Amino acid sequence: MNIAILSRNAKLYSTRRLVEAARQRGHRARVLDPLRCYMGIAPGEFSVHYKGKRLADYCAIIPRIGASVTFYGTAVLRQFEMMGVFTPNRSDAILRARDKLRCLQLLAREGLGLPRTVFGDNPDDTTDLLTLLGPPPHVIKLNEGAQGQGVLLAEKASASQSVIEAFRGLYANFLVQEFIREAKGADIRCFVVGGKVVAAMRRQARVGEFRSNLHRGGTATDADLSDRETQTAIHAARTMGLNIAGVDLLRSKRGPLVLEVNSSPGLEGIEGATGVDVAGAIIEYIAHRTQTRAKRRNK
Repeated sequence: MNIAILSRNAKLYSTRRLVEAARQRGHRARVLDPLRCYMGIAPGEFSVHYKGKRLADYCAIIPRIGASVTFYGTAVLRQFEMMGVFTPNRSDAILRARDKLRCLQLLAREGLGLPRTVFGDNPDDTTDLLTLLGPPPHVIKLNEGAQGQGVLLAEKASASQSVIEAFRGLYANFLVQEFIREAKGADIRCFVVGGKVVAAMRRQARVGEFRSNLHRGGTATDADLSDRETQTAIHAARTMGLNIAGVDLLRSKRGPLVLEVNSSPGLEGIEGATGVDVAGAIIEYIAHRTQTRAKRRNK
């Protein structure tokens, strides 16, 4: 099976592991920089070219599209979809997950637990907006941030007001959430592949920090999930239309709360913390799906 991996950097841990896992299982894998892909579009005809050559004969494509290239990266992925190439995470699903507000709206419609969230545009409504949310602390986050970037904790209502005013001055889209104190600076990353949680880790923020992201100095250990946490993670990934997802949960007094659904979760932290071959699970899932598709077409 020929597999393409859309990634800007072939040396990144996650990209390297996917290539290794594919080749260990007898597949061919090639890393493609999405920004070097260019497309031809005509009625009933779609093509992707790369460094002067037309790309063809790929059975599957794995998107590892960074937030900074979401628009172009998903356009390239969509082109492969039009050409009939299988992808575990379709372009529309990635776009849904990248928009934090849209993601929360869809999860809330499904009745999944979430931190209370408010969103508004007009400065005249800020005081009432915060009243709707409840007393501080408040977590204020940019709508399209990643790896903990653009996420701030406001301990007082006046601080919330100041941060909101600053974000509005930058014409940034943001949302405000309740702070789940009982989580104690920890969250659970559930790695979902093909409707199953294949690995889970507990991430703990370092002292003096409320963000548990490993990129922010957090630590990770293997985590045991309750049945409710497992089902919440699976349901969240399915709601977003993602077959590969990192679902972040907070443990609260009212049960698991979905913090975020990541369409391009990193492998290094979770493989290191759990010892699970997550890259292998991804490749095996993709191989199974492509074989099933091929059998259906041959009938």
